[in-house]
Amino acid sequence: MPDSLSLLLPYQRRWMADTAQVKVCEKSRRVGITWTEAADCALSASSRAGMDTWYIGYNREMALEFVETAANWARRFNRAARAIEEIAIADESRDIQAYRVRFASGHKIVALSSRPSNLRGKQGCAVIDEAAFHDDLPGLLKAALAFTMWGGRVRVISTHNGADNPFNELVTDIRAGRRPYSLHRVTFDEAVAEGLYRKIAAERGIEWSAEGEAAWKREIIEFYGENAEEELNCVPRASGGAFLSSVMVESRMREGVAVIRWETPAEFAERPEAARRAETEAFLEERVGPALEAMDPALATCFGEDFGRLGDLTVIWPLQIGADLVRRTPFVIELRNVPFRQQEQILFYVVDRMPRFIGGAMDARGNGQYLAETARQRYGARIAQVMLSLEWYRENMPRFRAAFEDGTIELPRDADILLDHRALVVEQGVARIAERRTRGSDDKARHGDSAIAAALAYYASRMDVAEIDYRPAVAPGGRARDPFGAPSDEDGGELAVRRARLFGRGAW
Repeated sequence: MPDSLSLLLPYQRRWMADTAQVKVCEKSRRVGITWTEAADCALSASSRAGMDTWYIGYNREMALEFVETAANWARRFNRAARAIEEIAIADESRDIQAYRVRFASGHKIVALSSRPSNLRGKQGCAVIDEAAFHDDLPGLLKAALAFTMWGGRVRVISTHNGADNPFNELVTDIRAGRRPYSLHRVTFDEAVAEGLYRKIAAERGIEWSAEGEAAWKREIIEFYGENAEEELNCVPRASGGAFLSSVMVESRMREGVAVIRWETPAEFAERPEAARRAETEAFLEERVGPALEAMDPALATCFGEDFGRLGDLTVIWPLQIGADLVRRTPFVIELRNVPFRQQEQILFYVVDRMPRFIGGAMDARGNGQYLAETARQRYGARIAQVMLSLEWYRENMPRFRAAFEDGTIELPRDADILLDHRALVVEQGVARIAERRTRGSDDKARHGDSAIAAALAYYASRMDVAEIDYRPAVAPGGRARDPFGAPSDEDGGELAVRRARLFGRGAW
């Protein structure tokens, strides 16, 4: 990388280092992603092994600024570039004004002031800037993506312009896994944390100070006012409301799937350990064991767990992955007011007996950290200890919703589970559980617990663990079984660590 690029900030370097054929950036205003892209395009166009660039902004000023920036970068790199030319490109019934800079390599950068239909037939790199503000982004993308057939590239850069905008739909599709593109996100706060103000201060000859940075940041936020969340923090406006509709959830519900609920009295935690273990074992043998025995032994199995103790439920949600890749729920366990040690007893009983167990994702916040940690110690890398953060919801809930839309998940037909999934709301562009609690069919408080467990289970079903530690699993009859699900005569104890390929990565 040329020395000139050492002045790039970390998020700019990450953008430039990403060589994906198609990459998308949702960003704050004025954080220099377009400026960075101009540098990358100048490097490419100045090399004989590079390619042409076709830049599309939504006005004349953007087009001229991009080509001037690219020419300035070429001079920084000491690469030969000719003077900027103003040209006209035929676009069906009219000519489109454009700007061009040509390089000694034979390549060129052409910047257009509006969408030309004659992008078709071109080759090279297509850069669509402020994509959310173009009149026909889907049509523009369709034309640009043809570049990739011959080794070309597509770059889509924009701030947000509403939740229902095609650009936000594109970002959501990438997060949901429907589009195999690279996605970057740069908020104003992140850019400042990585040195944006320091760089601006240096350019202006201002001595940096924490107080000066804070004052400048407040000034910018106040300037954008009520639009600051969208313009600076990548939160598309008007994005509130329910995350999953009742119709969508009910369409994926199936009859005959057990929801096993167990609540212990307040004084249960004070009983002797042996009494608590015996009563829990009776519950497991009577109600959970038959559900485990009914699972298909040929299918890979995973689970999600949302932890609760006094106020909230603990929910253990298994999923089995069919040959059609549909994630089907064999049963769900809901625990209310169950002591920590008995939650561990129940979890281990269930997971030890899961056929072809490939992994679990567990809520590791607060008190849930204990159970997630002990499960990790018992089952190794197959357990993900998930800190449910805003970023986790942002990255994973679109994929969870896509499973409902695509019909690749099935749930129990249960009113309380429907209630929990309806408790998922979109706030500031991110799906999460609403603050308010609801009342279930038993008139007891719920807080979307089963919806989070289901989302974690779906997340576990998509985890990519290349190698796992095998720990003993117990067949329903009490005997240890081997990692292929077949019962053995071994009497418990830790089996040798075995390498196993996960579902989708080869035969077991």
